[in-house]
Amino acid sequence: MPSPRQRRFDLVVFDWDGTLFDSTALITRCIQAAAADLGLPVPSDQAASHVIGLGLTEALQMAVPSLPAARYPELGARYRHHYFNRQHELVLFPGTLEMLQALKARNHWLAVATGKSRRGLDEALQTVQLHGLFDDTRTADETAGKPHPRMLLELMAAIGTAPERTLMIGDTTHDLQLARNAGTASVAVSFGAHAPEAFGALGPLHIAHSTADLADWLLAHG
Repeated sequence: MPSPRQRRFDLVVFDWDGTLFDSTALITRCIQAAAADLGLPVPSDQAASHVIGLGLTEALQMAVPSLPAARYPELGARYRHHYFNRQHELVLFPGTLEMLQALKARNHWLAVATGKSRRGLDEALQTVQLHGLFDDTRTADETAGKPHPRMLLELMAAIGTAPERTLMIGDTTHDLQLARNAGTASVAVSFGAHAPEAFGALGPLHIAHSTADLADWLLAHG
């Protein structure tokens, strides 16, 4: 009987919004609604979605640059109001749970590196009943936000993996730049916040166009 194929990566780290969770449209709408609440220029869909993956304050500063710095906490509070009132609408992309379970069955370590807050991630994990699948997580409000490498470096240190044995998967250039800054490989998904045309320069090993595509690539090459 042939021996099982060796893993290339021990640790597989996922972004959350737009990679595992179908949340890009809702986050975009909540940023726009928060700006409207304060009578500010409402960012376009492209401008609002481009900042997804960053920490909330940095994201809002980029999406609504005309606001005085002292008022960003107010804008953040309005964003959180809209998001937490509608987060029950969010779901995993089809096939995500099965993909994660298959990776666990192959003894990969799994982690999350996200621009969400700790409260937001913990509530999402409760909602989709993913407890036990992830070995560790990092959020933007407890470490440096993307694309600073600290988030990914902390996960590798906590789990005990080297950069060459770690894979970062995400839907934005922020995720791919995070991987590059931390010295790890990356894979991009094209069904989230950023257009895939921007990914090539950051050297992902693969650009997946569906969760099924991602799962197949991980099975064959992960």
